[in-house]
Amino acid sequence: MDKITLAHGNGGKLMHELIERLRLKFSSRILDEMADAAELRVAKSRIAFSTDSYVVKPIFFPGGDIGKLAVCGTVNDVSMKGARPLFISLALVLEEGLEIGVLDRIADSVRKAARKAKVQVVTGDIKVVEKGAADGIFINTSGIGVIEGRASIGVRARPGDVILINGPVADHGMAVLNVRENLGFRSSIKSDCDNLNFQVERCLKASKNISVMRDPTRGGLATALNEIAASSNLGIEVNEKDIPVRRSVKHLCDILGFDPLYVANEGKFVCFVKAKDAPGVKKAMGPSARVIGEVTTGHKKEVRLRTSVGSSRILPTLLSTPLPRIC
Repeated sequence: MDKITLAHGNGGKLMHELIERLRLKFSSRILDEMADAAELRVAKSRIAFSTDSYVVKPIFFPGGDIGKLAVCGTVNDVSMKGARPLFISLALVLEEGLEIGVLDRIADSVRKAARKAKVQVVTGDIKVVEKGAADGIFINTSGIGVIEGRASIGVRARPGDVILINGPVADHGMAVLNVRENLGFRSSIKSDCDNLNFQVERCLKASKNISVMRDPTRGGLATALNEIAASSNLGIEVNEKDIPVRRSVKHLCDILGFDPLYVANEGKFVCFVKAKDAPGVKKAMGPSARVIGEVTTGHKKEVRLRTSVGSSRILPTLLSTPLPRIC
């Protein structure tokens, strides 16, 4: 393939191949870890640094908008390193013709989300492009946080780790799809877009034996689990009956032919922890948290799903998706 396609941005196999192509050009010890945020040492401090761009369409959706999404996405990436987010940047690419009132509304959303997450917007940039060159507005945010008093969270799981998730999957992707494509489904589905830093802090207090945390955004839960299995050179087994999916989300996925395990989330994270600490971490994650599986030494670099009918199948990395621009 000699041209970029939308599938290169879906979080699946083509995107990972593209990232790997670029990683080889900039390879370093820090970059090669391929974590949600890089761990940097500055003087005597350990800092987590992350950056991301947001191109969601539509820019307003049930449960949030591109401004809230940008803040929460960056806060969450920093948090997945076990850091306390402190500062973010805000860079805007504005399309000619965007209404000032829309920009004000998005800026207000950024302000509210930052205040809720207790982070400060401390620098930024604005660029304007000609009409037709953007979907109204694109946002880039970078985040900085501090890693305090403990080992940072890595990218490798350990044999015997228990896998937990903090709540139902696929809310964000299906909420965006329903309004973007004007499908006409009368639905209460809302994006789960939210900051995770305070949940993460509670988990870190509950256990010193957390090996990996990851927020399953593009490519969904299945793709995130495959990334962890590959980086750990271990196998992962999850139970279909234990993975929470809201009934309304499941019904919409069934109607449209989507697997909710590959649909994006923006307020969920998985936590890999020693079995003895799992009950405490589950409590720290909140009432919607579930234990969904474990790490094994068999079938290395594979994720297997124990289905609700008792069979087992491989849960592969996402190859393509009809859900572009959802984060």
